Amino acid sequence: MNAPSALPHRHLATLSLTVAFGEMTTIGPVPGGLRRIAPVTGGTCLGDRLNATVSGGADWVLNRSDGVMMIDVRLTLVTDDGAQIYLTYQGRFLAAPEAMARFRRGELLDPAEYSLAITARFECGAEAYGWLNNAVVVGVGEQTAVGPVYRLYEIG
Repeated sequence: MNAPSALPHRHLATLSLTVAFGEMTTIGPVPGGLRRIAPVTGGTCLGDRLNATVSGGADWVLNRSDGVMMIDVRLTLVTDDGAQIYLTYQGRFLAAPEAMARFRRGELLDPAEYSLAITARFECGAEAYGWLNNAVVVGVGEQTAVGPVYRLYEIG
């Protein structure tokens, strides 16, 4: 069997989040690292087949002892035609120790200084968006002052 020369994919949506960084809850040191919870207070998920607003959620962040920030986000989306969608994604934010220290102080980093990558999963009961239940989605993100912006891609 011949392998494809490139991974088949297409842009699904751009996910822009508003995070209430000042309202983060620090759980504290846990066996895997420092656990914090960042409320997601708004945002949009915009694409050719999916247009929605973020009605709420949070990121259950884990800062590991090796400096990697693990991301575990759960969101509720409401489409422009009223469908409710659950979106969860996991991933990691990688940066050199010096850049990670600046990031933890709230500084914006140059995108060349870090890598932000995720895998996402959607769940929806609305028939018009049933195709999302089977979508394999990956994303790459960038840091902004109000929250991350991800370009989401559907694989295959």
